[in-house]
Amino acid sequence: MADERTRLKRFTPVHRLWHLGLILNFMILSVTGIAWMFFETPWGRGLANLFGGYSNTLQIHRIAGLVLLAGLALHLIYLLTRIDWKDFPRSLLGPETLVFQLVDVKGFIGHLGWVFGINKLPRFDRWSWWEKFDYWAVWWGLMIVGITGLMLYDPVLTSDYMPGWMLNVALWVHRIEAVLAMGHIFTIHFTVEHWRPSSFPFNAAMFDGTMDLEEAKHEHPEWVARLDKEGRLGEALATPPPVPLRILYFVFGYSIITLGVFLLVFAIANAALLTLF
Repeated sequence: MADERTRLKRFTPVHRLWHLGLILNFMILSVTGIAWMFFETPWGRGLANLFGGYSNTLQIHRIAGLVLLAGLALHLIYLLTRIDWKDFPRSLLGPETLVFQLVDVKGFIGHLGWVFGINKLPRFDRWSWWEKFDYWAVWWGLMIVGITGLMLYDPVLTSDYMPGWMLNVALWVHRIEAVLAMGHIFTIHFTVEHWRPSSFPFNAAMFDGTMDLEEAKHEHPEWVARLDKEGRLGEALATPPPVPLRILYFVFGYSIITLGVFLLVFAIANAALLTLF
């Protein structure tokens, strides 16, 4: 029945809000950044024209970058409020945190063994090692593009404190890290989250905040078992979202996926084109 609680609550409204903001901001930065990088090509100029030309595209990219850094600062403040300082640093450990621990190293090795058919699939708790990797990848990526982006935001001011050649280094580091981030999101992240057999064709967990209980038992059996042992499994269950919402999540999600794949394919094609001339 539609009202049966067959979903397990996984992400809070705050988690989902952060993720939504990150999606929108990242895609704005991706489109404007690609337009800026490939402005010498007709395709790049076409993208830039959507934002009113080269100057407007660059300005929107800069503003979006500042918004992203502000979001990172707010997220850091949020994390500081979530730490149990009375039990610090032990409160940073345990199955509910995203801090890398020895169990994640064992999970990675075990998962690698499972891929090659050496052992059974490891039993993950609430967070698997690759989910933690995805989370922290955003941090180090933002540190790199953030610092270099700030250097490029006002090159004249930067030149007052650094030699001019540092701006060239900052530009290339900024571009390389941005390309790596887009490549990871548009290939690995999309594939792992949406196109693996258990999630295909679309994983809406970060949109509706829940995941199928049977899927959770397969992918996070230790988490389900722990909730059951602690007597919290019942209160953690939820009903599926209404059909209109599921359709909305799917349409929005695949609009983002389609845009990402479009940028990736045409960026590779135009990069190849530029090498010929």
